[in-house]
Amino acid sequence: MEWLSLLPPVVAIAVAIWKREVIVALLAALFVSETLLAGFNPGGGFTGMLDRATAVFESPNSTRILMFSLLVGALLYYIQYSGGVAAVVQWLTRGGYTNNARRAGLLPTFTGFAIFIETNMSILTSGIVARGLFDRFRMSRARLAYIIDSTCAPVAILILFNGWGAYLLGLIDEFQYENPVAVLAATIPLNFYALLTLALVFYTVLTTRVHGPLKTAESKMDENQVDSDEIQPTRARYMLLPVGTMIGGILFFLWLTGDGSLLAGAGAQSVLWATALAVAVAYVLLRWDGVFEHRRLVELGFQGMGKLLPVVATVLLALALGASMRGLGTGEFVAAMLGPALPVFLLAPLTFLAGAIISFTTGTSWGTYGILIPIALPLAAAMDVPPSLILAAVMGGGVFGDHCSPISDTTIISSLGAGCDHLEHVRTQIPYALVAGVLALVGYALAGLMMGL
Repeated sequence: MEWLSLLPPVVAIAVAIWKREVIVALLAALFVSETLLAGFNPGGGFTGMLDRATAVFESPNSTRILMFSLLVGALLYYIQYSGGVAAVVQWLTRGGYTNNARRAGLLPTFTGFAIFIETNMSILTSGIVARGLFDRFRMSRARLAYIIDSTCAPVAILILFNGWGAYLLGLIDEFQYENPVAVLAATIPLNFYALLTLALVFYTVLTTRVHGPLKTAESKMDENQVDSDEIQPTRARYMLLPVGTMIGGILFFLWLTGDGSLLAGAGAQSVLWATALAVAVAYVLLRWDGVFEHRRLVELGFQGMGKLLPVVATVLLALALGASMRGLGTGEFVAAMLGPALPVFLLAPLTFLAGAIISFTTGTSWGTYGILIPIALPLAAAMDVPPSLILAAVMGGGVFGDHCSPISDTTIISSLGAGCDHLEHVRTQIPYALVAGVLALVGYALAGLMMGL
């Protein structure tokens, strides 16, 4: 049964490549996973699949993610069809701030650095702000999705003054290190994957060159991509006020739910509340200025939500599949398989590889940390390996697998934020992630040798 626990992610990946349809792939993998849990009973697998999808709503955080995914659709339609996005693009280009493709690419990159406090907020804000500019300079939404996805998570895991840092600190705190904060801080220069990924992002932005499947995507712009020039610019505040409300709202609600601490705040709850508030601000602003009548605003809101229904379905199935594979013990099996009898100098690279496999197959870097850190750090202590090196390998491996996985929630949200087809985003990002991943693997092997392990 242990080896069979790898079957659902294999099915998900195979069907996604074969059919180029992520929802069908997730459904097939979920059915296989539930059939295994039901003792190879297909009937039990079918009913279990439905029950597992229903059970997603038992989690308040999962329900919040689904709700905010819908509300983002309404917000995007409000700021886009009001002419707010076109006005911001016009202001940025006329002011010379983003008057070429290089500067347009730097905007979401620097936004990802600036908003390191919450990954979903960073991804959504970067995508929303830069969409129109990428349209203007004929850069694909796949390029935008790659930039925001490959900036936001690496930045969040390097700066660490956020929920990532708080979560990781909680995981390593139980190992009784003399200074857990110092152990975590020491991972920054050792997080080779995050550093290399950011280097590739800056290479892409500064040279404006793209390669592989991303170059192909660039030559055939997404047919569903709305050209900003089709909507006449009106007032920049129709975009800036709602987006500013969303950013400020997330920070405020993180502070509120964290009892005065941003790091302790409830991320999913804060994002949902802030997004709902931003939609309300956009509605009142557009109604107050007479841009649209109430009926038209309602229509636009539901049209925007409807546009994102496939994304919401994808998130729902990804969450259900993750829960189902946890029941199978997929992550624990991979970790245990790679753990025993490791040569000491290979502990770091193989830990990175284990993190990548677990994250790729389960679609969650945080879940990977919860599974692997309690295994990897005791191994590091037993083998007299610096804990920061092994912790950095786990952290980088989790993000690497996340970037390659079609069932990752951050990958899905990056597609949503950029307005890009999800499978196209996965397909075009993988080559860049693999380059950084292979170099990081070599880096950990060299680090192990240089430290005299």
